Amino acid sequence: MYIYAEHNFVILSSDSQVKWFDDLVGVAYRYYDLRMNVIPLFHDFKKAQLFWRETIKWWNDHSIKIRFVESGNTYWFIMGAESTSRENDRFLFKILPISSHYERFKKGHEGTAYLRLGVYTKKYKKDVKNDAKCDCGHIKEDHAEEKDDDSCLFEDCDCKKFETF
Repeated sequence: MYIYAEHNFVILSSDSQVKWFDDLVGVAYRYYDLRMNVIPLFHDFKKAQLFWRETIKWWNDHSIKIRFVESGNTYWFIMGAESTSRENDRFLFKILPISSHYERFKKGHEGTAYLRLGVYTKKYKKDVKNDAKCDCGHIKEDHAEEKDDDSCLFEDCDCKKFETF
């Protein structure tokens, strides 16, 4: 397996027999459990379910490896394992910005974590509580109340629609 990093581009060698899967939104971390959780985030539920059935289900639990390779303000998330089904051997790979959640996970994981899969979905104004923050950083109450208009009321904000994770 060869990975080359050149000028923020990543080239995965075609000589490798490893199949790479990088169609992830990102990685979430959960702290309030018996062990910390690592949660690769997918775009939709069906993709996550298919990846679980075809790949992760066949991994030997004790052989799952997660590596974090830091480079400047980003880190590489790499996850894979020995599989009992060789035709479905795939590894997860994603370059992500270093965040406070990643830093907290790094300090507290103690060498073990639970693996879960998640789905990243946008929430809109009608779906959230009043103190929820929009992607623009302002709370729900700072957005227009009209039925067809929920743009941000702050003059220096270009937000046209309330969206959050």
